[in-house]
Amino acid sequence: MNERILIVDDDPIQRRLLEEAVRRFGYQPVTAEGGEEALKRLQGGTEEFALMVLDLVMPDLDGMGVLGRLKDKGVNLPVIVQTAHGGIDTVVSAMRAGAFDFVVKPVSPERLQVSIANALKVNALEGEVARLTRRATGTLTFRDLATRSPAMARVIGLGERAAKSNIPILIEGESGVGKEVIARAIQGSSERRAKPFVTVNCGAIPDNLVESILFGHEKGAFTGATEKHIGKFQEAHGGTLFLDEVGELPLDVQVKLLRAIQEGEIDPIGARRPVRVDFRLISATNKSLLEAAKTGRFREDLYYRLNVFPIWVPPLRERREDIPELVRHFVARFAAEEGKRKLVGVSAEAMQLLASYDWPGNIRQLENALFRAVVLCDGSELTLEEFPQIAAQVDGYAPRAFAGSRGFAPTPAAEPASPLAASEVIAESLVIAPPLAASSEPQPRPASAYGASSMIGADGEVRTLAEVEEAMVRFAIDHYQGRMSEVARRLGIGRSTLYRKLKEFGIDDTSATLAAE
Repeated sequence: MNERILIVDDDPIQRRLLEEAVRRFGYQPVTAEGGEEALKRLQGGTEEFALMVLDLVMPDLDGMGVLGRLKDKGVNLPVIVQTAHGGIDTVVSAMRAGAFDFVVKPVSPERLQVSIANALKVNALEGEVARLTRRATGTLTFRDLATRSPAMARVIGLGERAAKSNIPILIEGESGVGKEVIARAIQGSSERRAKPFVTVNCGAIPDNLVESILFGHEKGAFTGATEKHIGKFQEAHGGTLFLDEVGELPLDVQVKLLRAIQEGEIDPIGARRPVRVDFRLISATNKSLLEAAKTGRFREDLYYRLNVFPIWVPPLRERREDIPELVRHFVARFAAEEGKRKLVGVSAEAMQLLASYDWPGNIRQLENALFRAVVLCDGSELTLEEFPQIAAQVDGYAPRAFAGSRGFAPTPAAEPASPLAASEVIAESLVIAPPLAASSEPQPRPASAYGASSMIGADGEVRTLAEVEEAMVRFAIDHYQGRMSEVARRLGIGRSTLYRKLKEFGIDDTSATLAAE
């Protein structure tokens, strides 16, 4: 699910070290033994990479040769070059050839991680700026879409075919899946690129103004019509008219829409004669127009006029491969907008959380969640702490912050019973775990919680160090599911000391699932 990074080095030991480091950073490493193999992978069309770590000195085709080939073929891929010889001339030559950064062997893991994160951030930001520019100028294409999923590949294939003609298109899908972006990509891939793209949200127009807004009116056509108004159809002349939520149109307006599609002309309110219009119609809906037609809420003849070339856009939960790419672009954009220069990406654990969530609000919800997270973040990457609401809804995760630390309220289970809750001290590393059962029968183990534990006992007094220590040991055993070697290592004590404390606290180690040592 994470970004794929291509590692190119002829030294098998160096290749293996880089591969393990990249995997620890949360990315998916792919290796190549030389420059020719790397180019074949990049030009094969079956694999996509977010970045390449390239050795400059190789026997078959060296790093400078690879950079030259990439530049000639117009491949826009951030490249981090590395070599054992870090002369200034070599650095300048590599940068001029298109490298993003330069590291000298042996590179430290920290230096490599920062370099990779910065390269991905800059590349995502450049892509987002270019995408927004093309969207504003009406030249957005399907290549600008942040997607890697097979489900969206079918959507793109249909859109590219539809763009070659003037056929009416009906884009269907849940709210927030990106129907308007698909419509803009269709226009940007057609002969009408750079022409007007007029959007109408049919569900947001008052019923008494729909006809005037769509078809326009003449001066004096009705009370309050003090000036002539050009409707959306005439605004879209020569370009594309996008009717979002077309199923919300009133029935009387549907009749005029049907005539506009069939005849290519409209009747502005109060006009003496029809007006010819040349437009490409793309409609969108998040409801079933067929069901609406069967129940009489939508004209059946108009439905068949609109549904000539249907395109179904799958929800985000059915194309989780797109989430890392979308996250990277949104984070880069919001970090730039909010002035968060230190923010370079998302931790592997947070990315796994985002990829596990179902996103009922689709891309729109993901975008808003990332905007909020960027505003909250003070570090170099987004972590679980910035997504408390999302973590609370995904099995195996829980918010890692307390009320006030990230601006959200604790779950009911975390509310303290003591009336002194307002004065309780937050200790993020401690959680009071339920006592382990004394029975030898295995007991259900609740999911580990992350958050805070009160240092105040039930009597309102500060807990003793022994009580806090016992709580910590119980929590560690529960969190690491009885793997005592791991428990001892994480607590910073020896196993013999751990077993002595189990005896002191009356914890029956036979109930703690001691397998997987």
